[in-house]
Amino acid sequence: MAQQQRMQGQPMIIMGDDAQRVKDKDAQEHNISAARAVADAVRSTLGPKGMDKMLVSSMGDVTVTNDGVTILQEMDIDNPTAEMIVEVAETQEDEAGDGTTTAVAIAGELLKNAEDLLERDIHPTAIIKGYNLAAEQAREEVDNVAIDVDPDDEDLIRSVAETSMTGKGAELDKELLSGIIYQAINQVSVKADDGSVVVDAANINIETQNGQSVGNSELLVGGAIDKDPVHDQMPSEVEDAKILLLNEAVEVEEAEADTSVSIDSPDQLQSFLDQEEEQLKEKVQQIVDTGANVVFCQKGIDDMAQHYLAKEGILAVRRTKKSDIEFLTNVLNTSVVTDLDAASEADVASGSVTRDAEDELFYVEGHDDEAHGVTILLRGSTDHVVDELERGVTDALDVSAQTLSDGRVLPGGGAVEVEVADRLRDFADSVEGREQLAVEAFADSLELVPRVLAENAGLDSIDTLVDLRSAHESGEARTGLNVLSGDLEDTFEAGVVEPAHAKEQAVTSASEAANLVLKIDDIISAGDLSTDKGDDEGGAGGMGGGMGGGMGGMM
Repeated sequence: MAQQQRMQGQPMIIMGDDAQRVKDKDAQEHNISAARAVADAVRSTLGPKGMDKMLVSSMGDVTVTNDGVTILQEMDIDNPTAEMIVEVAETQEDEAGDGTTTAVAIAGELLKNAEDLLERDIHPTAIIKGYNLAAEQAREEVDNVAIDVDPDDEDLIRSVAETSMTGKGAELDKELLSGIIYQAINQVSVKADDGSVVVDAANINIETQNGQSVGNSELLVGGAIDKDPVHDQMPSEVEDAKILLLNEAVEVEEAEADTSVSIDSPDQLQSFLDQEEEQLKEKVQQIVDTGANVVFCQKGIDDMAQHYLAKEGILAVRRTKKSDIEFLTNVLNTSVVTDLDAASEADVASGSVTRDAEDELFYVEGHDDEAHGVTILLRGSTDHVVDELERGVTDALDVSAQTLSDGRVLPGGGAVEVEVADRLRDFADSVEGREQLAVEAFADSLELVPRVLAENAGLDSIDTLVDLRSAHESGEARTGLNVLSGDLEDTFEAGVVEPAHAKEQAVTSASEAANLVLKIDDIISAGDLSTDKGDDEGGAGGMGGGMGGGMGGMM
């Protein structure tokens, strides 16, 4: 039958009724539109004058932020191409710690300029090849214009942190916070045999509290545990502490299977209760035998066990967060005990435990020379303020650590983008074929950064870009935009400093994502073109189904 249909010129149906397919130019337009929609959603957050987004989840949780990766993760995106661009932000966050908005914005601009080349009948393969050449050359040029950092140059490292925090919730107190960040990094840095600096960021913990001003934030050597003692009669501070980290409940062991017991007399009931009490006494005695006088337990502690621990003068804390327990292993240079039967004196760490009654925090400090760990205690007036503050400080911490390890920085304010774009145009003259046009398009895409910085500051983006190009062609490689004054200046001298590694990663992530999208010429979906298979009705007509429900509120 199928043979007869083919002979009669009838189409052969090989896909299901619900399948959707978008081909060739339509597929490219669909993908580029989806990717650009994501980039446009975060563009207005770029720079010191960037605006914030309010994101409301389906549960009603509100997030106010201008952190690119947070915005994209919180948005309800259900378009497969758009999710590929979100991955750019996540990769940038993982690898560099900051620059997520820059990476996504450049990816969107690369695709916009690629669309213009496609309309001029330039094949996607030529564009991809040109973009690869340009990205490789751009990374080289970033390295060429980068400035080496002395690990002991506190002012420069702090400038990197302050630049990262500018435009975010942490900006008003960035001088105080950059000092805290620099001290924290120094506490957990070690010099390798080859002279390089290794920063173990896992030894830095961030705790937040609301109800106070940001200016009350501080750095603590050790850990901060936001818990109370389990019993009023327990000591609240132990100077010469022998600390046990426990991941076993100090409770009566439950039967593995459902059981029922028939009791004939009160004596039998009392016997059961006595056995439970003995079991708890035994567990407490095991803790006493280790020599511990402070116990941080990840699980529960029975009321009866609390009483016995208090009688022994042991400070105990229950339901300690797993992340806090793991951090304390670094602070105390010890391990977590999971079985009290096997616990010994070797599992107990030396340290001191003090209590901040006002903040209701335990401060834990280790006495072992090999112990590392500091806590940045961030304070803010409300939950929303302190959450955004934490995001800003986390990014600043990451880029400062990267700068110390990588040893290279760049002038900010769009200076490096204009300089690299200028050098890429010179490089394009040496590229043969249609790839030359793609290299030039790549250079134009990099200049999106100073244009958007100017736009977000209420300045004329075209005039700003023309003036910047003129300055860089005159050899002023460090000239960038001061968005606060609207003037062009040497941004490196002005303290607007960015890490070279983050810029290289942004170029790499953006170009790879753009090329991935450009290489697609056929979209075949078993259902609607959406990754969310819930109750929402999607549609194959490009953005309507995939991005409409997810991003409509943001556009």
